[in-house]
Amino acid sequence: MQNIGFDNDKYLKMQSEHIRDRISQFGGKLYLEFGGKLFDDYHASRVLPGFHPDSKIRMLLELRDQAEIVIAINAADIEKNKVRGDLGITYDADVLRLIDAFRGEGLHVGSVVLTRFAEQASALAYEKKLKALGLHVYRHYPIEGYPANVPLIVSDQGFGRNDYIDTTRPLVVVTAPGPGSGKMATCLSQLYHENKRGTKAGYAKFETFPIWNLPLNHPVNLAYEAATADLDDVNMIDPFHLEAYGDTVVNYNRDVEVFPVLNAIFEKIAGSSPYKSPTDMGVNMAGNCIFDDAAVRAAAEQEIIRRYYAAECEKRKGNAGDAPIRKIDLLMKKAGISVADRPVVAAANIRSEQTQGPAAAMEMPDGTILTGKTSALLGASSALLLNALKVLAGIDDEIKLLPRTFIEPVMDMKIHALGGDENSLLHLNEILIALSIAAVNDENAKRALAQIPRLKGLEAHSSVILSQIDEGVFKKLGVNLTCEPNYESKKLFHK
Repeated sequence: MQNIGFDNDKYLKMQSEHIRDRISQFGGKLYLEFGGKLFDDYHASRVLPGFHPDSKIRMLLELRDQAEIVIAINAADIEKNKVRGDLGITYDADVLRLIDAFRGEGLHVGSVVLTRFAEQASALAYEKKLKALGLHVYRHYPIEGYPANVPLIVSDQGFGRNDYIDTTRPLVVVTAPGPGSGKMATCLSQLYHENKRGTKAGYAKFETFPIWNLPLNHPVNLAYEAATADLDDVNMIDPFHLEAYGDTVVNYNRDVEVFPVLNAIFEKIAGSSPYKSPTDMGVNMAGNCIFDDAAVRAAAEQEIIRRYYAAECEKRKGNAGDAPIRKIDLLMKKAGISVADRPVVAAANIRSEQTQGPAAAMEMPDGTILTGKTSALLGASSALLLNALKVLAGIDDEIKLLPRTFIEPVMDMKIHALGGDENSLLHLNEILIALSIAAVNDENAKRALAQIPRLKGLEAHSSVILSQIDEGVFKKLGVNLTCEPNYESKKLFHK
């Protein structure tokens, strides 16, 4: 079982205080570029055990009365229906989801800004839709040569052409559905307009990773590189910080590369730059809240291996090439680890060889490893899940939580009423629904169902790529799943 190594309460306190200090530094107005996932940062919770997935939102709630949210979306992403891979929804739909989520937490969403707006037909329709929903919408336009053409950028034909976003609170959090949405440009454009209006304002950046005050090749920072292998981000020593202060800190290539241009923009807008390095721009306190480095290292090493398997599966699905795999393989070598350091992998694959069929394995809190095999009634993942719940509940292995008479009618209905194929084994969500029904009259099923929260954080591996439904259920349960890059059948279409 994963050991806790991160103090979440300390993090919330330090982070909110640090942002308040940065607001004061700039005279009472701060544009904060907010990177990463706000509501569901599961990557951070995996590599920093003890970090809560909703920590960023909880931190913003500490600043609720001072903060408002501006959501940026690239008009070109609207035009091409860009999709968030983790949620399976388009960026324009995610903006609405984010607004509802922020408002549900009691946070004020001030406006939406359409960046790189060029009269795209779908962007115009989306703008009309947002206004009909009562939202304030602003347009920011492409600037030729951005970000290098500083004279044009910091002029009436550059930032000056953009709409000024009317904000009312001292902390303006600029976020977006995903990368490339124009968050930084939105912040800088606002600084230009605030300066012209005689308003003192500043800019800062909130990114959790890489963690600037951990070593370059610390597993947590390597895990960030693994997570962004498809973007080709590279962690590096911040040369500007080293020159200015003599301190060795970590940043990533894009921020380091663009810093001279940003500095020039700051100087052009306000006459001088408040920062001597890209690390100076950050407000991340996560590194100060690690209290057990060994626990954090172990968790991050497992994340790197998980990312390796994810990259292998994406290649097998035809969604990616070899480059991310090669990069993560190199990161594993840097960390001194291999797939052999993930015990559930060997267990699942050995069980698969023994049974000549798909199999799955899960590591329990005490370190023992359970397996599940495919049968006429249950898929390997379903068998594994039921086995795990029985172990956690202390139920004898011989007891059937879902007897044949319970499962077969559901399978028959799937095949004959819903048009399923002859191998319509129940998905994990259907197994859990069946278990919850059985729990009405069966005490063992009731006891097993009560153990579901204890699955969170457990490690699992499948000898085949699972369906999207089963992968999604494992994710919702908090189980850290990896899969071999193989399909169960040789069919070309896989659900």
